[in-house]
Amino acid sequence: MSSTEPIARRTRRGPRHCGWCGRNLPEAERGGRPRRYCGQACRQRAYERRTAAERTGIPDDAVVLSSAELGDLQDRLFQLRCAAEDVHTAAAEGAELAELRDLAERLVTTVRELEYLR
Repeated sequence: MSSTEPIARRTRRGPRHCGWCGRNLPEAERGGRPRRYCGQACRQRAYERRTAAERTGIPDDAVVLSSAELGDLQDRLFQLRCAAEDVHTAAAEGAELAELRDLAERLVTTVRELEYLR
């Protein structure tokens, strides 16, 4: 698509994600403004976050985590690092293809679980 084409005619490529929970949004069945949230609950949580941020003066793009959420994120990042190191070590030691596939599958699963922060 050319940059001179009207904005209304441009389409976004690839999957769209909910602005709150990160789940994939379904394709639009009709025209109009694209959805930003997967449902009313996510829309409400996003509204609450925006209004709380306005009251506290926290920038809109700030990410605020509780200490429990930060601990959970650090644990999941550690699991990801361990899974990646397992693949690296197995490859360096000449592991069989089946073992490497199994380790790679566990790595992909760990990454997918980490992808959703909420």
